[in-house]
Amino acid sequence: MIPEAQDFLAESEALYQLINSNTDNHMQEVTAFKEWTIYDVIRHLHVWNEMAFFSHAGKDRFDQAFAELMANLPEEGGLRVPESAYLGNVPGAELLERWIVYARELAAAFAVADPELRVPWAGPSMSAQSSIIARLMETWSHAQAVYDCLGVERENADRIHSITELGVRTYGWTFSNRKQEAPRPKPHVRLTAPSGVIWTWNDSSETELVEGDAVQFCQVVTQSRNIGDTDLQVTGRNANLWMSIAQCFAGPVETPPEVGRRRKAG
Repeated sequence: MIPEAQDFLAESEALYQLINSNTDNHMQEVTAFKEWTIYDVIRHLHVWNEMAFFSHAGKDRFDQAFAELMANLPEEGGLRVPESAYLGNVPGAELLERWIVYARELAAAFAVADPELRVPWAGPSMSAQSSIIARLMETWSHAQAVYDCLGVERENADRIHSITELGVRTYGWTFSNRKQEAPRPKPHVRLTAPSGVIWTWNDSSETELVEGDAVQFCQVVTQSRNIGDTDLQVTGRNANLWMSIAQCFAGPVETPPEVGRRRKAG
């Protein structure tokens, strides 16, 4: 059993409810994330939910679908080109319904999976639990751009815990991905959950410390916000360097947004 599957589903349902009331108008609005429209965001989430579902089905099925998707990857231009070619010209309302139905099926499949089951992916294989946590993280982070675009204050819950956990665990990855050695010691992380509970990681320290709101920490490590747009308290050279480049997701090095670039509209 993988409890994070329910967290993934809850975040997907919250995003669905946000944009479902006025689909056609909202879907073409441009977000502050790389000028993607809300349609682009939902298409991106749906395509990679499909890939995750196929990975659960086995290596042969995943390899076939992934090869089909990446056959249209241009040298420049990012993922929107192959995702568009893979999915076709689906109307906005239909895409939204297709995405949420598939998200529900994905959550149901992973909820009963063996957490240690190895599933294939674009890079190294991963556990089924890590796979659905990655889908939760990506859904949550991309949804932030939609909430911001529509000027809606998001109501978060403690289901973001696994995203904060991922953010802390990828401290070393943030640096190795940039071909840098991760400085030691790792900063102590002390965060306040949406419920008010305090979450902590790493050895206690007042000289290397990241402290504050767990939601804002998730926004920084997913690059939904620049650290300068948060109230997080960052102490120490290692902590400040980490928060200036934090990246909890796989793939090539991404530069965090400039101060003020990604924030709630209005």
